[in-house]
This record gives sequence, C-alpha cells and structure tokens, in this order.
Amino acid sequence: MSATFNQSQSSYWQQIVQNAQKGHDQAQKIPFFSLAPMEAVTDTIFRRVVEKAASPDVYYTEFTNASSMVHPKAKFSVQGRLAYMPDEQIPVAQIWGSRPDDIAGAVKLLPEMGYQAVDLNMGCPDGTVIKNGGGSDLIRHQDLACDIISAAKSTPLPVSVKTRLGFNSPLEFREWLPLILRQDVAVLTVHLRSRKEMSKVPAHYEYIDEILAMRDELAPKTLIQFNGDIKDRQEGLALAKAHPGIDGIMIGRGIFENPFAFEKVQQSHTLRESIELLKCQLTLFDEVNATVTPKHFEALKRFFKIYLRGFPHASGLRQALMETHATDEVRTILDEAVPQIETRDLDKIMA
Repeated sequence: MSATFNQSQSSYWQQIVQNAQKGHDQAQKIPFFSLAPMEAVTDTIFRRVVEKAASPDVYYTEFTNASSMVHPKAKFSVQGRLAYMPDEQIPVAQIWGSRPDDIAGAVKLLPEMGYQAVDLNMGCPDGTVIKNGGGSDLIRHQDLACDIISAAKSTPLPVSVKTRLGFNSPLEFREWLPLILRQDVAVLTVHLRSRKEMSKVPAHYEYIDEILAMRDELAPKTLIQFNGDIKDRQEGLALAKAHPGIDGIMIGRGIFENPFAFEKVQQSHTLRESIELLKCQLTLFDEVNATVTPKHFEALKRFFKIYLRGFPHASGLRQALMETHATDEVRTILDEAVPQIETRDLDKIMA
C-alpha cells in the first residue's frame, strides 16, 4: 500500500500532498512537485523567480552547513542561505553535516527562524563535502547517518532525507535505503544515481518499483519522492502514472532548460516573457544585496543561459551580458536588444 497524506506523520507534508491533489479526481493520485535544492542557485532570489514563472508545491533552501550554523563566528557566513522574504512561500531548510551534536543544535534554530520542515542532505557528491564526512559520504558511514537523523529529530519539525542510490554502485540502494526507511522519516527523496555516477548516466528508473515496495513494507507512512532527469511537470506526471506509488517529483537541472518547468498546462513562451523573468531576477538581486546579505554580481552570470536560449543570436546576447559588471548594465543591454531581436535586427547592436 502506498503512502497517502492520511498516513503521513507530518501536518506540513499532509498539507503539501492535499494541495497537490486539489482540483483533481481523488481516484487519480497527483504527486507533489518540488524544486531541488541546488548550491548557489535556490536562494530567495531564484525561488521567487520560479514562483513568478510557474510555482512547484515545495521549495528547498540551498544546503547549509550545520556546524557553521551553530558556530559563534561562522553562523554569520551562512545566514544568506537560509534567508527568505515575508511574501515568499517558506521553503524546507536543507542542512548537512557529520556531527550529530551540530545537527541537533542547528535544527533547534530553525523554528525560531520560521521554518516548518528540515531536510538532511545525504546525497551531495561534492568532494569537499565528502572530505568533511557529509553528503553522500554518509552512505559509507551508515551508523553515523542514523545518529544524524536521530539528532535532527530533537526538533518538532518533520525530518526528511535526500540521498542517492549508493556511493560507488547504484545497487547499494538495497542495503542503504531500507536503513533510512527504518528511521521513520517524513519524506525520503532519492536521486536515482550513485555518487560515482554523478550525472553521467541516465537516472535508474528501473529501480523505482523496487524502492516503492521497500517503502510499503518498511515504512508505509514515509512519502517517497524521486529526482533525476525529470525535465518538467509533464514528464513527472508520466513517471508517476507509470509508477503509481510515487508521492513526489523533484526537478533540478530541468529548471535550467525551462524556467516554466512547473506550469500545469504547457504553453509556448515568448522571448519577452523570458526577459521579464531575468529582469525580475535582477530586481530581486538588488533587493537582497541591499537589505539581506551581500551578493556577488558574477554569480548572476550563470543564470543568463536559462532565459536567453532558443532564438537567433542568443549566444551573442549572452556573451554581451557576460561582459557586464552591474545589474544596470544588464538592463541597458536588454532594453536595447529586445526590440531589435523581435525585429530580427540584433546584428546592429552586437556589431
């Protein structure tokens, strides 16, 4: 029997599942959709841009180091990662670490900050994170992983886990995932690759039904969410239809190909719509930089390709923007470029 909102341990996640189901026949289970936590991407700025384009049911923060959160001096360096605005849907706070005491201290801070749920990162493949015993390294240290989950449960917030199939081999999921399921977490998110595979191979959809069967046997109240190679809502719905036990779909890199990935009805979008999203990001960048935490302009440049693609001379326009050093410079180029793009006359300004 697959998990449903009536079985979920958390009122927070119950509400997420209920909201995803609204407007649909109860006989047809609709998965909830989430935007994956991504380093240097899913901050308060980009989350609000995605909300403007087409909102998922759940957002996550960037992953945040629990040890920094509790350190008297280092805590100031991670505040921006956990920032959210009053008009923003409160995201799930994702934290990582290898010290249970620091995890316990970090989760106790989250309710005071307004957070309603916490997610433990046990899947990050980054070498520095692994060197510090966090992320996917916990797949190789399973007793420690259990201790970290237990420490996180010292908060009243629902605790979820995001992980991979294994460290060296995807087949490690047969030992690893049952261990996590036995910890009675609210949600288990599985990126359907091993750490060694990174994103170099297709996601292992062939293991989905086996994982769902594990959940049904060991932890029927735990919601299961899958991540990997799912580009948009339509692909997510098709995957859930093929595997009816799926509770949630998480989209990560797909958002870089299509900022409208979560829209419920697929439709064509104009270049001007994409430019408006980029301008929205510029405005929010300036707002956060002035009022919340210093932001480095260079970090903005990685986003240009999301909005400026799929039309003649897109690469030339992106290159022009890569030479900018301030948001006003970007706006000036866009204001000059868009009318000429739309009249197929971009060559004049790119000369």
